[in-house]
Amino acid sequence: MRPALSCRLAVACAGAAALAGTTVTPGALLAGPAAAQPPRITALVPVSAQPIGPAEPTERRTHCARPASSSTADPAALPPGHRLLNLPEAWRFSRGAGVRVAVIDTGVTPHARLPRVRDGGDYVHTGDGLSDCDLHGTLVAGIIAGRPSSYDDFAGAAPEAELISIRQSSGAYAPARADRSNSAPSVGAGYGPLSTLARAIVRAVELDADVINISQVACVPGTSALNDDAVVSALDLARRRDVVVVAAAGNLSQYGGCRTQNPVSSPSPAAAWRNAQTLATPARFGRDILTVGAIDAGTGAPAEFSLRGPWLTVAAPGTAAVSLIGTGPRVRLVDALEGDDGPRPLSGTSYSAAYASGVAALVRARYPRLTAPQVIDRIVRTARGGAAAGSDDPDTAVGFGVVDPVAALTAQLPETADLPDPRTRRAVAAPSPESPDRRAALAVAATAALGAAVVATAFALTRRR
Repeated sequence: MRPALSCRLAVACAGAAALAGTTVTPGALLAGPAAAQPPRITALVPVSAQPIGPAEPTERRTHCARPASSSTADPAALPPGHRLLNLPEAWRFSRGAGVRVAVIDTGVTPHARLPRVRDGGDYVHTGDGLSDCDLHGTLVAGIIAGRPSSYDDFAGAAPEAELISIRQSSGAYAPARADRSNSAPSVGAGYGPLSTLARAIVRAVELDADVINISQVACVPGTSALNDDAVVSALDLARRRDVVVVAAAGNLSQYGGCRTQNPVSSPSPAAAWRNAQTLATPARFGRDILTVGAIDAGTGAPAEFSLRGPWLTVAAPGTAAVSLIGTGPRVRLVDALEGDDGPRPLSGTSYSAAYASGVAALVRARYPRLTAPQVIDRIVRTARGGAAAGSDDPDTAVGFGVVDPVAALTAQLPETADLPDPRTRRAVAAPSPESPDRRAALAVAATAALGAAVVATAFALTRRR
């Protein structure tokens, strides 16, 4: 056990510009043309979970999100992402029992298939972590730990894990003051400053989370500073308290800072950092956390909306997502949200991170003696189709490959000490039985990661749904 700690979205709304959050202490790690080396997590400033609440008065500005069905697939069937990852086979070895996953997001609304959700606090308004106007956090939570049902084939990646919900961002809320500057990085459209993201991470550590899922990102141009010292320090606390942190890579968006795709390839990792056109936090700390990019759940190819970068650790399905929405005993499967132009299918690195957090929970349950770096190391070593053979440099689209839950749970790997960078020692896991369709999808991921160019088109919202 770890020692005790002492011490977004407006309703699928294209057109919602990212409102500012409060800036963190100046002097953050600069990243851009001058940053040729990847940043590492370290303690830079004092951090605390207090006060639990927004950094300033907030008010709701929009209607809450509404679930929908895309009518393009049978939501009761096993989702494409589940098939690609072969989750039913993984559940033979682990279901995540006893593992606590903190979801730092828009809140989580409990229901019959998300019954074990602990309130971790509200940094958006005056409610609690069990309020979710955006539905984003509830959808993410369902992919992580939704319970199975006899009426459909859906279950979360770690269906017996426990959840802690911390509401830290919302696209439906904004600062109550009309004169707010909009220059500071914020996680998504609406309200979600980096200062409260740091506090939320500390709060998750205080509540004994084993895994922290952060399906959100703040972006700035590559020539700018992120001013994320408080976030870095909170991540350092999580690392020292043996918590696995999983973060979304981010999605290209016509709003906010995630507008420009990073280069497909660079002659060296140093060049990749120098040439980065867009920087993202906490994603850029992929040497110390799991930063997750998105692949197409059907083909295995890197998703065009997924922000590339030399900091990516792994990838997971981020399209055709399916999850659960409900109140009390009334629960429905959802694969889209209502938008101004009709249903919008669920897609984005948010859901990729949710899959990876579920896999981390499976590994922690099966191997309870492994430290957080060792859990990350096992997931990285057993990933498929990423870095070129013989290379320790991650691919900018999928990192070291697509997560492979079965291999992560069954591969015979040496018991290693905590590794300062788990990505520097990779092992090829023995292949597990795979369907032809799944083998083909993973092969596409490998070839596309090495050779396909991504066209950076305009996509709505930082968290693409």
